Amino acid sequence: MSEPTDWKQKYRDSLLEMEAEEKRWRQVEQLLRRLIGRLCAAGLGVDSRLDEELTALAAANRRNAEAAELERLAASLTIAVVAVDGVAPAARTATLKSARQDATRAAIQSLFERLRPGAPSVAAIQSLLSELAIAKSDAAVAAVVERAADMVHERGELLVRERLRAAALLSEVTERLEEVAGYLTESNSASRSRFDDTQSLNDTVMLHVRELTDEICEATELSVLQTAVTARLESVAQQVSDFRVREQTRLVEYNGRADHMRARIADLERETQELHSKLDIEKHVARIDPLTGIANRKSFEERFEMELARRAQNGASLAMLLWDIDSFKGINDRYGHRAGDRVLQSVAACFTAALRPADFVARIGGEEFAVLLTGLTLAEAVMAANQVRTAVEGLRFHFRGTPVRVTVSCGITELHPGDASEQAFDRADGALYSAKNAGKNLCVAA
Repeated sequence: MSEPTDWKQKYRDSLLEMEAEEKRWRQVEQLLRRLIGRLCAAGLGVDSRLDEELTALAAANRRNAEAAELERLAASLTIAVVAVDGVAPAARTATLKSARQDATRAAIQSLFERLRPGAPSVAAIQSLLSELAIAKSDAAVAAVVERAADMVHERGELLVRERLRAAALLSEVTERLEEVAGYLTESNSASRSRFDDTQSLNDTVMLHVRELTDEICEATELSVLQTAVTARLESVAQQVSDFRVREQTRLVEYNGRADHMRARIADLERETQELHSKLDIEKHVARIDPLTGIANRKSFEERFEMELARRAQNGASLAMLLWDIDSFKGINDRYGHRAGDRVLQSVAACFTAALRPADFVARIGGEEFAVLLTGLTLAEAVMAANQVRTAVEGLRFHFRGTPVRVTVSCGITELHPGDASEQAFDRADGALYSAKNAGKNLCVAA
């Protein structure tokens, strides 16, 4: 019974993970709603004709209005914005508006980077990023934010449905386990009944033997003795016959229950295997960055803690590399996010190809990567990092016929005895900052 119990605990853990994921997406949804509120606040005062629309949209957003109402208010705001845009604004107003839109785009792009790992569709995120890049008005930006909010809401609803399905599966497994427990209880009861019946038969036979012995001692005539022996033997034979009938009935019932339980156990094993495979796939996907196909930040943090514990036990060398793609924002701004995604994918593939199979590579944020090198000293890690840096520099990117130069900078640190993850990250991050300040396309150790 230990294995089904372990599965039960695993599905409880899976439910807890989905609840945490649902909570995270709800938090992202609230962040989007706060962003809408701040956009509305930022737009107030630009034109009196917009103030009424912005106030209504902000009020609906504060009370967590449904998507349909927000969409209607956004459409009304769009009409007002178009009317205002028809009047040529003053130069200072245009400059402030452009700066505000740039800041808004940067904030929304940062939000999309957080959405991407768990988004139901990377293509949908890419489409929104493309729309954001060409958005020229507050209304267009607001429309992108509105669609992003809808996406977050849909993701939250999906997580709720997945959690309910997992709860239903857990309930079904529990019922199956209870059925197995009931079968074992019935089997134990049947065994006890058989033992009691056998004991009763034995007692009855022994009683007849003793009584027959007494009758033999008291008998004075052969005919009387013969009659007594015959009667006792017939009684014993009847007792044995009744016992065999009961035993046969118990055997039939037991075989029926056993056949039924074997079939149920086979079903349970098959379903458990299917659930096991599905759970393994879901756990694997949850730890993989969907854009680059390498490990994500969560997976890296788990591996980092494991390597720290291993180093504490055996004292093996462990180095960490923090990477950042140089001028990545400029690539996105000039060539678009599709080109930026291609760069991320190619750099990740280059890291994996240039390092050893035992080395661990992860994307931990936008254009940031982290690598764990086991068994290498700091000097050896610097040599490996420079080989990777040179390999990335040698990549050839072309976007619409235009060559795109891509380089990376790296901060390197070796783990010391007693190091905590935060200390190692701080050292590597400081080294990476130094590499950036020194001109980029460099590897610096700390």
